[in-house]
Amino acid sequence: MIGISRAKELSFTGNFLDAHTAERWGLVNRVYESDELVPAAMKLAHDMCGSQPDLLKQYKALIDDGYGMNFAAAMKEEVKRSIAHADSVTADAVEEARKQVTARGRDQQE
Repeated sequence: MIGISRAKELSFTGNFLDAHTAERWGLVNRVYESDELVPAAMKLAHDMCGSQPDLLKQYKALIDDGYGMNFAAAMKEEVKRSIAHADSVTADAVEEARKQVTARGRDQQE
């Protein structure tokens, strides 16, 4: 994830990696002060729970599976799964999902 040079540096030196460097290198998504951590984690969990559970599971599986593939194969797999999902939904379901996403976007701006 961080490249061979940085991986070697950390492995060979045993040096401590501070949180801000870990964020800059892409090892963590965000860094929070200790008093901000739980509220931020709860908000992120709330956002995840606002997604459709079946889609969340499918996205997770697609990302996990695709990570183990080369880029071209991962893109083909994404197209294949997207088509399968599209074939399984109705126009009413798409409209309902659109409404939910719009409402969620408005809630996040507040």
